[in-house]
Amino acid sequence: MLLQNKNAVIYGGGGSIGGAVARAFAGEGARVHLAGRTTDSLDKVADEIRAAGGLAETARLDALDETAVDEHAAAVAASAGGIDISFNLISHGDVQGTPLAEMTIEDFERPVMTALRSTFLTSRAAARHMIRQHSGVILMFGGYGDPTPRLGGLQVAFGALESLRRSLACELGPFGIRVITLQTGGVPESLPEGFAGRQAITGDIEGRTMLNRAATLADVGHVAAFAASDHARSMTATALNITCGSVVN
Repeated sequence: MLLQNKNAVIYGGGGSIGGAVARAFAGEGARVHLAGRTTDSLDKVADEIRAAGGLAETARLDALDETAVDEHAAAVAASAGGIDISFNLISHGDVQGTPLAEMTIEDFERPVMTALRSTFLTSRAAARHMIRQHSGVILMFGGYGDPTPRLGGLQVAFGALESLRRSLACELGPFGIRVITLQTGGVPESLPEGFAGRQAITGDIEGRTMLNRAATLADVGHVAAFAASDHARSMTATALNITCGSVVN
């Protein structure tokens, strides 16, 4: 197994993408610590993992709360013996479809502030424990490709996260800590069932790819497990492109 005896903290672990990553990690032998604001969704993912023979724990947590993030990371490290993987997959509260020229400042800045604050806090909390053990992997999600219209502040948030990822990788590399982004061009499976624009968005995402399909939740989970494993031990300060060819690096 790729992640045997590893301890992984997944913020937003009750969401569709966070849950997929959690299940993939657990399937590769990791003990997953799911953190998020909604207990029911966290418990659902944890129950599925346990039913499949995996190990999962949950904690109700706001990833924007500095004290809560630090205390949770300390508790996980103390009980599990360390933190090997940290992955922030919380939602950013972004508004899409509105031109920037017509967007309110609140809607524009929300995803930027949410993404940066939560990713900085969760990465910092994990890094402090990873430095002591001289190893660890911090994963980010989103990536930054060619500009796409009407993504609001989300596109700006992804660009800022890439800058943060580079800085973290540079500073944490000497301690054996890797920092990697998983870059998708959108995951249609993560869109809510019954969402009116789901079919149109799916068609747009798939239409921009070379493979005529988009990344699935399973794809994201598999790549995340690889990135967090020792098979990717020489990879840091980079993005893994799983856009099915919609972004060319």
